[in-house]
Amino acid sequence: MSNQLLLKKSTRFHGRKGPLLLIILDGVGIGKRDASDGVFMARTPCLDRLMKGSLYTTLKAHGKAVGMPSDGDMGNSEVGHNTLGAGRVFEQGAALVSKAIENGSIFRTPLWKDLVARVKPASLPDGKPSGTFHLIGLLSDGNVHAHTEHLYALLRQCAKDGVKRVRIHALTDGRDVHEKSALQYLEKTEQILSELKKQYGADYRIASGGGRMITTMDRYNADWTIVQRGWDAHVLGKARMFASAAEAVETYYREDPKITDQYLDSFVIAEKGKPVVPIGTIEDGDAVVLFNFRGDRAIELSLAFEQKENFDKFERQRVPDVLFAGMMEYDGDLHIPKHYLVDPPQIERVVSEYMCASGVPAFAISETQKYGHVTYFWNGNNSGYVDKNLETYVEIPSDKIRFDKAPRMKACEITEKTIELLRSGRYRFGRINFPNGDMVGHTGAEEAIIASVEAVDECTDKLIKVVDELGGITIVLADHGNADEMFTVKGGKKIVSTAHSLNPVPCAIVDAGYKGEYRMANLSARGLPAGQAGLSNIAATLLNLLGFEKPQDYDPSLIEFVCWP
Repeated sequence: MSNQLLLKKSTRFHGRKGPLLLIILDGVGIGKRDASDGVFMARTPCLDRLMKGSLYTTLKAHGKAVGMPSDGDMGNSEVGHNTLGAGRVFEQGAALVSKAIENGSIFRTPLWKDLVARVKPASLPDGKPSGTFHLIGLLSDGNVHAHTEHLYALLRQCAKDGVKRVRIHALTDGRDVHEKSALQYLEKTEQILSELKKQYGADYRIASGGGRMITTMDRYNADWTIVQRGWDAHVLGKARMFASAAEAVETYYREDPKITDQYLDSFVIAEKGKPVVPIGTIEDGDAVVLFNFRGDRAIELSLAFEQKENFDKFERQRVPDVLFAGMMEYDGDLHIPKHYLVDPPQIERVVSEYMCASGVPAFAISETQKYGHVTYFWNGNNSGYVDKNLETYVEIPSDKIRFDKAPRMKACEITEKTIELLRSGRYRFGRINFPNGDMVGHTGAEEAIIASVEAVDECTDKLIKVVDELGGITIVLADHGNADEMFTVKGGKKIVSTAHSLNPVPCAIVDAGYKGEYRMANLSARGLPAGQAGLSNIAATLLNLLGFEKPQDYDPSLIEFVCWP
């Protein structure tokens, strides 16, 4: 281990005699505190007590606080644990995609080569290429869900790689950009397509589209008919037909002068002279890339392509045998989609490396559903131990049963094993993850969600008592919300929510030996806006409570020392 990773011991606080335990309540955010909030509806005497303590704050666990492009982006367990373990924020989403395109790494991946190879076998006897490369996404430079420059880069690379036929399924924006700007994006896109045709002889055209709020880009399972309209247009070629995308937009503008781009009806481009023949349906043997980088409005279409059986959201009529890929992984918990072009960020000098370099024995434990999060993702997307001589990783096998049918999951088993590790006296630091609030939250089953939150509250209370008995410190927090938003109400209609929330998460420190040596820091005095403390502030906090100074480039600790021990 490099000497550069050695931590400087604090002269103000030397830690407690007992262990420091970090408990991550996965998916337990702070919601509206009404019937939609499963955390509020649950009986949680432990969490209620922690939220009233003096060493309590709330943290941002979504958006820019975890490296997402905007604060409208949900957090997730992957970026959450990345940020917790890294001690600073690493870029995710748009910035990562732009860099991957700029340095060309996206086009050197085995997946990109497989996508190209799928549509580039030897030509058929009639001279036509054997497959089509499809690009689906938001035609906008709003940089919230997608960026046209990403699309154009993919098109140019397809041409360089010899792909002869590409079809674009263009979703008009009008929400993150001017409400009636679709024609300018279509004009620019047609210009790029014309250039590629002239240079490479490529048959690249727009095949279908529609407004983002009408076609394809539903989110949070709010209205699957939006996805169905997209499926009908992109896959089946069933929608109102036009000779060009510009004609479609102009026609919709003329028919309803008040309409904006996000609400344009679905459309299909038909072969000239053959008004009933779409030019680019998605067929067996094709390659499909959803080039949106933001996940919330990309998950449902991904499921429609990838879930071959037991799909009951709408009648797909046929499911083409395609190689489907997302620009990114849209849901790391559920691994949607299975294939994606841009990997998570490269993270170095995580807190585990610093702890191991300084001889801190540690353990990590969860059940299968989140085991990789307290190990692989916590350690900066790196597999295996940092130092096997100092670390113990424990995986409790998850039951193979729907989580709403057993909402306690393995919380009790995790708790008992953690107590065993704590009482062994071998470890100065431990981190655990209770997956219940998130995994049961994804089911949308209200009674089960409430029961799951109650289970982890009960187990958290039990663990705090053991740590107190051992003379240690416990930190309780969440990596993002989920159980705190069981449903939303839209137009008087209750809509089940199975996605992560944008809510803040709780963070409490429990220190039985506390004598006022430190307090929650005024981070605004250190340049951080009020209410903007996030998961990246946890690593420095852990190190301070273990008796070390934080690395210089780590984000500030949540605590500040106020007197000498």
